[in-house]
Amino acid sequence: MSLNLNASGDTAVVVEFGNEVSADLSNLALSADLVLGQKKISGVVETVPTFRSLMVHYDPLITSAAELITTIEPILKNLKAFNPQTRKWTMPVCYEDEHAPDLKDVAKTTGLSVDQVIELHSKQTYRVYMMGFLPGFTYLGDLAAELHLPRKSHPITRVPKGTISIATTLTSIYPFESPGGWHLIGITPVILFDIKKNPPALLRPGDQIKFEPVSKSKLTDIYQQIAAGEFLLEPEIIQP
Repeated sequence: MSLNLNASGDTAVVVEFGNEVSADLSNLALSADLVLGQKKISGVVETVPTFRSLMVHYDPLITSAAELITTIEPILKNLKAFNPQTRKWTMPVCYEDEHAPDLKDVAKTTGLSVDQVIELHSKQTYRVYMMGFLPGFTYLGDLAAELHLPRKSHPITRVPKGTISIATTLTSIYPFESPGGWHLIGITPVILFDIKKNPPALLRPGDQIKFEPVSKSKLTDIYQQIAAGEFLLEPEIIQP
């Protein structure tokens, strides 16, 4: 394991475990997140795991980057990654018509049929590597190699809430309407971020996601169930 600790601005330290996107490095970041949380280090405000690193935010009135690095480096130097208990979510996704505006282009570019794109995308179990860009936005890997595409050359200004997209080796879910440059291939009615809940984000790094194709009529039914407070999505608990 390589370990590099560097100041990031004047209120954070970044702990880097490597330079690639992999489950092994993700497990190291999540393990470090848990270990440092248990230590309750003075001045640490928040820890944020990413693909291959952990950002440690601190209060500069209590500690400094140099002091924090001196404290946490010995703790993490011989860190062994472990597989924590995770949650597996099965999410309904509609891959039809207006909910999948880029699906036909993805099929054409990859040399696959629309049905093959849907099958490849929905049969994979994805890992939540990190959250970012928007509250509740998920970076999910690892996308089937046949679907690897660069981001769009021209992003669009309005991606609908719940849109499922792909780019590079990843897939994602937009929790809110926003601009975006990924390829839009479906939509889920599941609410990913609700400020009234604790925690407000439904998903967290380390979770697993499986997409279940549904029809437009089924999608409408689920939206109605959500509006009536009758839709319940519970994860399967995966023991380490």
